[in-house]
Amino acid sequence: MHIQLTRPMVFFDVETTGIQITQDRIVEIAMVKIMPDGTQKTKRKLINPEMPIPPAVTEVHGITNEMVAQAPTFKEAAAEIKQFLENCDLAGYNSNRFDIPILHQEMYRAGHDLQLSKRKSVDVQKIFHQMEPRTLSAAYKFYCNKNLENAHSAEADATATWEIFESQLTRYPQLGNTVDTVMKALGEDDLVDFARRFIRINSVVQFNFGKHKGRAVTEVFTIEPQYYDWIMKGDFAQDTKEKLHELYLNWKLKKK
Repeated sequence: MHIQLTRPMVFFDVETTGIQITQDRIVEIAMVKIMPDGTQKTKRKLINPEMPIPPAVTEVHGITNEMVAQAPTFKEAAAEIKQFLENCDLAGYNSNRFDIPILHQEMYRAGHDLQLSKRKSVDVQKIFHQMEPRTLSAAYKFYCNKNLENAHSAEADATATWEIFESQLTRYPQLGNTVDTVMKALGEDDLVDFARRFIRINSVVQFNFGKHKGRAVTEVFTIEPQYYDWIMKGDFAQDTKEKLHELYLNWKLKKK
């Protein structure tokens, strides 16, 4: 073991009903405790979030409402989780931005204090991004083994991007060699709008934000037609408005 620990460190990950720290709930938590002597202890629990898991979220992590129906609520599991974390530092992937805040929120809601001020936290994703920069120059060096001269010159950057793309197609055969195959491999073939205010699930375009998140756009046109007007007059990207207007016109035509 390369790390020298003075007290245990728990590497953990949560799956949730969504990405809103204060509104969404944990549906699964897995924890791997690394002891100072290198031994490991593992604990995993499914959690009943006491709210529906949106279908789009289930598609990501595979946890259904049926799977957690008989699981304990977080309040029921909180003491056991807290005990496992007792006197431990924390670590995870993107944990400082998401996993730790939502775990702290759940603990607070259950009447427990996670005592973050007494713990150290290591975000492995931050190490990755800091040690392996995700700049165009870094990508050019990685994929093409060239130094990017005149970085931030539009022509040099555009040319380098093309060369990187060519190298990626060679390195990752799973991308295929057509625009369609690349889009499909990236999950962009069902792109609705670039701001991702809408998503397409099983050919049905749904809202991806706000109070109607997870609901079909056409359904909202029917039950709350003024929502369309609110978006069209609001501070949304023009691309989002154009896609919504296109969906609205198609809906109107089908109604006729």
